[in-house]
Amino acid sequence: MIKNFIESYVKLIASNPDSIPVSEKQIDDTFIEVTISADTHDVGKLIGKNGNMINALKTMANGCKAKDGVSYKIQVVAN
Repeated sequence: MIKNFIESYVKLIASNPDSIPVSEKQIDDTFIEVTISADTHDVGKLIGKNGNMINALKTMANGCKAKDGVSYKIQVVAN
């Protein structure tokens, strides 16, 4: 659920949306790591000024934690 939302959200923001894979790795029963791999010129857009864009995604993921009890870590890495 979170992965699909993040994937559609970042593809709306990025200049080259087809080259942005979003992967999900389950660490244990209560922790999932979501990694967004982007081109170097899109990383700044995804993080946003003062980290506002990525913080908005993290806030939304924390809201989902209340529903399903799973914690999410969201990372943006450059290709």
